[in-house]
Amino acid sequence: MATALNGKLVTVFGGSGFLGRHIIRALALRGYRVRAAVRRPENAEHLQPLGVVGQIMPVQANIRNRDSVANAMRGADAVINLVGILHQSGKQTFDAVQAEGAENVAAVCAELGVSRVVHLSAIGADEKSSSMYARTKAAGENAFKKHCPEAIIFRPSIVFGPEDDFFNRFGAMARIAPALPLVGGGKTKFQPVFVGDVAEAVARAVDGEAVPGTTYELGGPEVRTFKECLQILLKVIRRRRPLVNLPFKMARFQARFMQLLPNPPLTVDQVELLKADNVVSQQAQDEGRTLQGLGIAAHTIEAILPSYVDKFMPHGQYDARRPLED
Repeated sequence: MATALNGKLVTVFGGSGFLGRHIIRALALRGYRVRAAVRRPENAEHLQPLGVVGQIMPVQANIRNRDSVANAMRGADAVINLVGILHQSGKQTFDAVQAEGAENVAAVCAELGVSRVVHLSAIGADEKSSSMYARTKAAGENAFKKHCPEAIIFRPSIVFGPEDDFFNRFGAMARIAPALPLVGGGKTKFQPVFVGDVAEAVARAVDGEAVPGTTYELGGPEVRTFKECLQILLKVIRRRRPLVNLPFKMARFQARFMQLLPNPPLTVDQVELLKADNVVSQQAQDEGRTLQGLGIAAHTIEAILPSYVDKFMPHGQYDARRPLED
């Protein structure tokens, strides 16, 4: 816990999410005051114990509304935009959130003269992609480059850690399903990055340790295929489950129906994303636009995964000495 505040205020849009809470903790430890700008402040009260009394304050803001964005940003020394969605629902569309919403945040940063700006994007952001998620991520990046040329953009690969949407989802599936699906044969390559390492990178950018106007690509120390990720998970949670190939065409067909569910396990857009590898580019490595370039030693999946997936073991965290489940 920070012992003294440094007097600087950081507004974090989307601070109540999985990545947001880790970033806010990292900022609080450095002594920053944090304004967590979220759509429903009553659902962000869990953030306040991450700092000393009065250090972290949830405020209402909807990035689709430029006035609320401006109100949340007034007086801030730095701004971080983390808002993103994995699937569309109602007014929360990819265009509205990741393109138009990012445009609002970037434009207001420019209007208010905020000099230190960080935007979270994703590896695979591409305006020519067949995935709407990837196209709107690219549009968000372009908005910040246009309005805030000095903005620092972070593109992480798949992010893992407590409350993640990948290992937790498949761990829960392994408890009840007789097999796990390998979309596209499980050949898609990821470079899983620990949420704490991403949070440290963002905090260092706020500290001024990242190069302004640079796009960083954040990946862990190892490249793993989709299949290898599931194999590691099954080993850690001590379950035997066959991994069944699900061709892209079949996955797309099933996703058309799954995406109608409130919290869909798979969408058509996600199937499109899985057709491309999600790893740090060679150019980013050569130019030092990585975690290593920021002086951060990335954590491996094996070092972190056992700390939060024990609930998926057949007998919970006390399974270490038991044989593998059949």
